[in-house]
Amino acid sequence: MSKSIHVTNEEILEQIKLSCKIPDIVEGILIRKIIENAAAEAGIKIETEELQKTADILRLANKLNSATDTWQWLEQHGLSLDKFEKIVQNTVLSRKLANHLFGNKVEQYFYENQLHFMSAVIYEIVLDDEDLVLELYYAVKEEEMSFYDAARQYIQDIDLRRKRGYLGVVHRQHLKPEISTAVFAAKPPQLLKPIITSKGVHLIFVEEIIQKELDHQLRLQILSDLYNTWLKQQVQQVEVIRHFNLLLQED
Repeated sequence: MSKSIHVTNEEILEQIKLSCKIPDIVEGILIRKIIENAAAEAGIKIETEELQKTADILRLANKLNSATDTWQWLEQHGLSLDKFEKIVQNTVLSRKLANHLFGNKVEQYFYENQLHFMSAVIYEIVLDDEDLVLELYYAVKEEEMSFYDAARQYIQDIDLRRKRGYLGVVHRQHLKPEISTAVFAAKPPQLLKPIITSKGVHLIFVEEIIQKELDHQLRLQILSDLYNTWLKQQVQQVEVIRHFNLLLQED
């Protein structure tokens, strides 16, 4: 038999405090105010069609396929229809502000940071014994054995050994600087000379270098990164006027 438990607004506020969520909530408020102020200064207007399209996207993202689903979701989140419309409006406003501020800077950023968007298909063997790695390097270079045979014999990790050291498509920023420099200076397919890092001695085979194209998805990613960086900078520059001291006090 199910039991009913009554939850009050005061208890919700207390749980927010106990969960240490107030700084996150305050930051969210700051971001919303920064967006609203910046959009107003830029003279950004929202069209009805934009609101409707975004509302449809939000419903789809939250699997709200019927009016009943929508009302249940609103009730679950303590929202009125007006508040849902406010969420939609904020979403549209944020997107339009991002395009206003950085829409014409995406291409320039991409070409100035092309190296950042490069990736490589690589295989790797990492051992502690430098002499052994050198021996393997020359054995593979002289075609006395293949890199894949060396990986099968010497890699300890079972899953990586089964893949013959295959790391997949690795983005440049995810590699250690000393490895990144060597990998992206390679002319694939190429076996690199052993590289020593804090992790061990690396024997790396570079199968392919991939230069990312500025497609629609990457444009959105760069736009989002530029916009979020700007928002963080704006938040850091804001002096928060604390009108919630009483809220922080214990009863």
